[in-house]
Amino acid sequence: MTNGAMNTQNTQCCIVGGGPAGMMLGFLLARAGVRVVVLEKHADFLRDFRGDTVHPSTLELMYELGLLDKFLKLPHRKVDRLSLQIGEQHVRMIDLTHLPTHCKYIALMPQWDFLNFLADHGRRYKQFDLRMRAEATNLIEEGGRIVGLRANTPDGELVIRADLVVGCDGRHSTVREKAGLRSEDYGAPMDVLWFRITRRNSDDAEVFGHIEAGMMLVMLDRGDYWQCAYVIPKGGIERVKASGIEAFRNRVVELSPFLADRIGELKSFDDVKLLSVTVDRLRQWWRPGLICIGDAAHAMSPIGGVGINIAVQDAVAAANRLAAPLNAGRVTDDDLQAIQQRRTFPARLTQQIQLTMQNRIISPALQATRQPKPPVLFRLFDAFPLLRRALPLRRRFAAAWSLSRANDRMRLRRAAARFGAPRVRRALLAASG
Repeated sequence: MTNGAMNTQNTQCCIVGGGPAGMMLGFLLARAGVRVVVLEKHADFLRDFRGDTVHPSTLELMYELGLLDKFLKLPHRKVDRLSLQIGEQHVRMIDLTHLPTHCKYIALMPQWDFLNFLADHGRRYKQFDLRMRAEATNLIEEGGRIVGLRANTPDGELVIRADLVVGCDGRHSTVREKAGLRSEDYGAPMDVLWFRITRRNSDDAEVFGHIEAGMMLVMLDRGDYWQCAYVIPKGGIERVKASGIEAFRNRVVELSPFLADRIGELKSFDDVKLLSVTVDRLRQWWRPGLICIGDAAHAMSPIGGVGINIAVQDAVAAANRLAAPLNAGRVTDDDLQAIQQRRTFPARLTQQIQLTMQNRIISPALQATRQPKPPVLFRLFDAFPLLRRALPLRRRFAAAWSLSRANDRMRLRRAAARFGAPRVRRALLAASG
């Protein structure tokens, strides 16, 4: 095909976006015998500071697929505990060592390794077609149904006719925009500045966060460097830049004094990347012939690092429902509606927990003018370590965040009925709709 020419391709499913949702869905559908084309607009997966936290639920899925041993050969760091320093008090926040899964930890893994792993295994199936540097530009609609799309490639325009188009192209999704799907924006009081600082063997290995009056920093151990997230008030990037890089370096060192001898690695704000935090969810995820999943359907806050894992669970639910209809050539609106109904509850519950943490912890901390104190529940966990194992509240929240089967609506309703705290019980029951 010569440059500027147009090529037409027919397939059963066209997936837009080579992120976790798109690559997992493409792999699973190809594995089930469905002809699938995955479009990724970039030349590779090497984007820094993408979601790298692979939770026990996703690791359990890898085990069920028979891929866990190979997956864990990729470079990664294991995290089974998370601490938080609020003012002068050090609180153990998360302990995953008691989860009923094969991997009782979070794997911190560069997302490009995760995506390349899925691409390599997808290519083992002749039904799997990954197109890099292919950017979707518009949808093709006939008789009120989406029947394909147009994409720009280095070789010219590509037209793909498909039984189903799946939008997995993130929070700034072209697919959902062109489909006219509307979202509800739930707001976020914060943005995040990502940067990396050299890690030394003498540094503490535990992942932790540090909250002081008006400041918050989270640090992830990536082996030879710390991946750092400095939280700022929403839209506050220009104020940070106006203060200068030296003032920013000083604030980081105030939160993590042991970085003082290497903070000079931040030469300028070119070394700092802005993540504009968004929390939203589509009112309807689908139209005839099209559905959105992952961040294209529900953008998550970075709190908890759950985005990649919720997206993977979306892909699993979609593949389970769609494989047979796609192979039979008859995907119905009922199939698409069923996916939304199955995945709305876990997405809504997760976002509700994130919004509660944003509004009750992060926003007050960023606005504070005096040293904050840990919430009473956090102080109880610190004073009585056994509570981290024994309290139903603690264990149910761990399950809701980490286990792949936490999207079972009735199970969470029954769990909510056993909560001792009436406010938490009411919140869960309200979330289940």
